[in-house]
Amino acid sequence: MVKKLFFLLFLSTATVISFAQTTTKSSPEKPKDVKKQERKDRINKQIKMEEEGALVYSKQSAFGFKFNTDGWGLSYEHGKYKTITQTNLWWVEMGERKSPKEEKVSTGQDLGNGFILLGNPYIFGKRNNFYFLKAGLGQQKLIGGKGNKNGVAVSAIYGGGLSLGYLKPYYISVSDAVTNNVTDIKYSDSTAQQFLDPNLINGGSGFTKGFTEGTFVPGAFGKLSLRFDYGRYNELLSAIEVGVNAEYYSKKMPIMINNPEKQFFFNAFVAFEFGKRK
Repeated sequence: MVKKLFFLLFLSTATVISFAQTTTKSSPEKPKDVKKQERKDRINKQIKMEEEGALVYSKQSAFGFKFNTDGWGLSYEHGKYKTITQTNLWWVEMGERKSPKEEKVSTGQDLGNGFILLGNPYIFGKRNNFYFLKAGLGQQKLIGGKGNKNGVAVSAIYGGGLSLGYLKPYYISVSDAVTNNVTDIKYSDSTAQQFLDPNLINGGSGFTKGFTEGTFVPGAFGKLSLRFDYGRYNELLSAIEVGVNAEYYSKKMPIMINNPEKQFFFNAFVAFEFGKRK
């Protein structure tokens, strides 16, 4: 009887220990299996989205060339993935603002025997070149993904930042009415008569003339645009972007003589963007 009780007690103890060991071993494995399955499901979801044309990536970079209604610009953009439909962006852009009144004029000197010496074209009445450098932050919001890999993805982009304008004096080459000597001049009260006399102007002085005499003017900007990504493969960024841009500077920016000086600039643009995603 004692032996029988001892055997039953031993069997019960062994069963409890075995159950405890099994529970202890299996408990840590369950969260790991769940985590592994969730990761697998997430990868499968991304693959499915990729096949359906969704823009699934972790970051992007792109270079762009922009045609503005008042000039041109070159840009570099970097984006970091936040969600499937939202990307945080930062970008830098440089370019030039122009007045709608600008018109290039060609000059020439008759050398006789049917030969004409052409001078550098110039812009009559131009006072300053207005260049800018901008740095901004924004977001890209996916509106419509690609229906397939040959489709077009549409995104909205919005943001803003700081702008630094640079006014470079515009120089022209003129002949002295008395001595006929050729000199380079910029617009001022003392040179106004020569500067605005087409009969004395030989042409523009060149791109680099006056660069060390410029003035920096700080400002701020904002932009809103739509981007149409037509790239054949999702890892490549090939897009056309259209939108509007607004800039405000701390002082008026004189570009042309006898034209209103502005602090606020508003323009529309179309840009061509090329880059890649990772």
